[in-house]
Parts: sequence; C-alpha cells; structure tokens
Amino acid sequence: MTHDFSDVRRFERIFDAPGRARWQRPVEVVGLLGAAPGKTVVDLGAGTGYFLPYLAAAVGPTGRVIALDSEAAMVAHMQRRAEREGLRVVEARAVAEGDPGLEASSVDAILIVDTWHHIPERAQYAARLREALRPGGVLLVVDFTLETDQGPPVGARIAPDVVVQELQAGGLVAEIIADETLPDQYVVRGTRPR
Repeated sequence: MTHDFSDVRRFERIFDAPGRARWQRPVEVVGLLGAAPGKTVVDLGAGTGYFLPYLAAAVGPTGRVIALDSEAAMVAHMQRRAEREGLRVVEARAVAEGDPGLEASSVDAILIVDTWHHIPERAQYAARLREALRPGGVLLVVDFTLETDQGPPVGARIAPDVVVQELQAGGLVAEIIADETLPDQYVVRGTRPR
C-alpha cells in the first residue's frame, strides 16, 4: 500500500491524537520490544515520532534511538520534535523506501508500528532488517487486525500469520505474541538467531 505522507500537519492530527495512547498502548509496546538502558533501537516508519519519547525513556541517556522514515517532511518534523522535547538520544534519518539503510549487526531492536503493510517485498526487507540486528536482536511488527474499525482499508491489511511467514522467509524466528492487550492490533515478534 503506497500513501503520500508529505502533509505533516494532517498526519500529526491523526498520529498524535490525544486518544491514541488508549488503543496504541505505547508503554506496553515498548516493553514487548525489550528496549532497555544502553540499547540501540530503531523506530522504522516513525512518522511524526509518536513513539520517540517512550523509546528514549526506555534506552536512557546511554542508549540510542534511530527514527527512520522515507518521507523527508516527517524526518524534519521528528528532528524538530526531538530538539523541542529534549530527546538527545534520538537521531532522525530519511531512508529509501526499499532500504532501511542500517549497518550490519548495528542495532538491538527494531519497532515497526502501523507500517508493515506499506512495505513492498516484505520478505526481502525482513532479510535486510535481520542483517541490521545483532544476534539475539528483536524486531516487533505492530499492525491493525483484520476486524478493527481503525487503520487502513481492510484490503490493505495483513494477517498476523502472513507477517510471521514473511519474517521467517527473511531469516528471523517469528511468533505472534498472544498475551498483548492492544484492542485493535496484533503484535508479531521476530528474533535474529544467535
């Protein structure tokens, strides 16, 4: 699914809506990711940077948060947000749509929220992300269930078992997280074997 995300103000009203925390449960999501002090984590398809304060708090002053997006206007917005909110451990970067631009074995965890359905050739992309993860590193895909009223059109959504297959095809050990409590989304964890 392709979409134009250049109108930052429009998407800021959606992505940073006051009620999002109720259904997105960012603290729970960051906990499932395993972000911890001193770790390097990536927010892939970070948009307006909704998760950046949560990730920065989790990795602490010795950690690092790399916020990636293919939309230059979103990256500029995240840079301003990080400066305004004092998120010194955050680095926002523009990346090509088909390449996360991450060095091999350079990150501990990758968070992909509401974005996986936008990525073409997902199995190949998962392989690139696997290479970026350190051994034992975690990738978390959070996306909308097929049943919810939230999110993209139903035809653009991906079932969680398909995400598992795509991550496995990319060389990750993948599973659906059964004990999460997000009301409108599912969570799939992929791990790079040690």
